[in-house]
Amino acid sequence: MRTIVVTGAGSGIGLEAARQLAALGDQVVVVGRNPRRLGAAMARIRAAAQGPEPGEARADLESFAEVRRLAEHLLTAYGKIDVLANNAGGMVPHHRRTTDGFEATLQGNHLGPFLLASLLRERVSRIVTTASDAHRGGTLDPDDPLGRRSDGKKWRSWPAYGTAKQANVLFAREAARRWPDVLSVSFHPGVVRSNFGAGTLTRAFWVLGAPFLKSPVQAGAELARLAIAPAEELTNGAYYVGRKETEPASRASDPELAKRLWEASVTAVETGGEDPR
Repeated sequence: MRTIVVTGAGSGIGLEAARQLAALGDQVVVVGRNPRRLGAAMARIRAAAQGPEPGEARADLESFAEVRRLAEHLLTAYGKIDVLANNAGGMVPHHRRTTDGFEATLQGNHLGPFLLASLLRERVSRIVTTASDAHRGGTLDPDDPLGRRSDGKKWRSWPAYGTAKQANVLFAREAARRWPDVLSVSFHPGVVRSNFGAGTLTRAFWVLGAPFLKSPVQAGAELARLAIAPAEELTNGAYYVGRKETEPASRASDPELAKRLWEASVTAVETGGEDPR
């Protein structure tokens, strides 16, 4: 029996992946930030479960303090964590700094998951990161990968999201290099009917285009497959689109940028919003 932690499992891809994994008999631990959605998700996952009682934890990955509490709970409650599905994230409608001092899109999609993975590193065997082909439009600055100098005046939600997803792909590749004993992959789930973009004009596209979009069930199946596929069928550090290993954008496969992002991320989660320079 595998123990699998799925973040962002209150709805959409995370919910469907957790439900499918629970139906296979795995010990699933469901993480979400919205209590109402999390409760509704747990009811569906429990109904599908063919194994142990699914675990439940509430945490907002835009808060380092909440991530640290989540990690402490997971390390106390579970002797092993076979898979961490770093699925939480999304698009933020307006420029906003978190209480830790970082742009919210980057913290929710990258820094929070980065901290969680780092805290669980000695206990986890596999990390699956939900990225996006939107990473191809990302613009991580090698000299300022965390956007500390950004004031929000030229900020736009789509480029910010693409940059955060670029960080996801770079994280998976650099984790494979630094933690060779942990299988780390990222993937593009497709364009999915979900709560993605809620509160933005982008939301209209997700509603009007619904008949042509991938269902959360289909996208969740991709996440579930990467979580449990035999290790020899996957390439450490790779980026997947569907079942195919795919070359990401050149910036998202730049080893020097991956190294600098990692080092900046370590400093960020240790110091919060304090810029050490």
